[in-house]
Amino acid sequence: MSEYGILIAFEGGDGSGKSTQARLLANRLNALLTRQAGGTPFGERLREIILESDSAHLSQRAEAFLFMADRAEQVDKVVGPALAAGRHVVSDRWAYSSLVYQGYGRGLDVEELKHISDWAMCGLWPDVVVLLDIPLDVGAGRRDLRDAEQDHYELAGSELQTQVIAGYRELADSDPHRWRVVNGQGSIEEVSARVWDAVAPFIS
Repeated sequence: MSEYGILIAFEGGDGSGKSTQARLLANRLNALLTRQAGGTPFGERLREIILESDSAHLSQRAEAFLFMADRAEQVDKVVGPALAAGRHVVSDRWAYSSLVYQGYGRGLDVEELKHISDWAMCGLWPDVVVLLDIPLDVGAGRRDLRDAEQDHYELAGSELQTQVIAGYRELADSDPHRWRVVNGQGSIEEVSARVWDAVAPFIS
């Protein structure tokens, strides 16, 4: 393992399989697994607030700042110390989710969101980002199979998800050295193998 750990983030639209693949990769690497929002007691409380249906009525800026507060706490208390100790970290989402959901999807200025995110995280961006890319209808089908109640992002429907997927692809195209676009279709094992092929060159 390197002296300083590697930060790997998973991104993608709802139903893309991020949580499953993040967990599998973290297990394979014996890495710290975290998620945004979440990862700390404070973050998990924020997650409940952000995702409940009533929060759909929050102003977009207020919602964005809740995510920033989550990241600031997580970087300071969990992710930063783990990386400094030489442990790899795998995160289910990172600040890119704010850029696509609040930016591309909700209309806030993407560059402003990037600047505020950078400040909140003390400039800590992932070494590699895995974008699990799936067609819109596949993600919708997977969400329909879930037993859990849908959050307000999922309830927003296909228009938001279309903008989100387009935003992710644009971000990936703009930073090809950091982003790895992985086909998210197929069995869990097939996708996991593709993910490993994508991230293995970053791990020494």
